Amino acid sequence: MRLFAPESAPALDLVDIHGLPIMISSRGRLTLLSFFRDAACPFCNFRIYELTNNHAELAARGLDIVAVFSASQADVLRFAGHRPRPFPLAADPTSSAHEIYGIERSLWRKLKAIATRVPTLLRGMGLVGLAGLDTGNLMPADFLIDERGRIVEAYYGSDAGDRIPMERIERFLPCARVRHAA
Repeated sequence: MRLFAPESAPALDLVDIHGLPIMISSRGRLTLLSFFRDAACPFCNFRIYELTNNHAELAARGLDIVAVFSASQADVLRFAGHRPRPFPLAADPTSSAHEIYGIERSLWRKLKAIATRVPTLLRGMGLVGLAGLDTGNLMPADFLIDERGRIVEAYYGSDAGDRIPMERIERFLPCARVRHAA
C-alpha cells in the first residue's frame, strides 16, 4: 500500500554494500530515500549517475541520500557500486524494505519506459551492458523525508524510468547560503 505525506517514514534497518548500518529512522536530517529496481536496471544506474553528479550541491544544502536496490549485495556492488558513491547503497534482496514502502510492480509500466525513454535507456545500458535487459517489474519510488522523520513527498514512478524531478528535490531543501567577501 502506498505511503502519503505527512505520514511518519517507516523505520528501516538496512546495511550498506560495505556492511555499515543505515538508519532511516534517525531524526534531524533531510533525506532522499530512493527505491531502485534491480541493480542492473539501466534507468536506475542512470539515476545513480545523476545523484552522484549532484551530490556535492545537495549535501551542502543538508540532504542525505540513501539508495535501496531490490538486489543482492553482490549485484549492487557489480553494477551501481562498482565506482565509489558519495551516499550509501543498500541491497534489499528479499524486497522487504520495498514492501514496507509500498513499492509497486508492473510489467506494463516497465514496457512503457522501454518504449518511451529510449535515450535514457541507452545511456543506462552504456553503464550496465546487456545485463540491463534482464530486470524485474518493480517500479521506482522516491521519498523526501524531513528532519522530524515525516514524509514530505512520496513519489511513485509512473513507469520504470520515472523518478522525482531534481527540481522538486531542490525545492525541498533550504536555500543555499551565498558567501560574501569580507
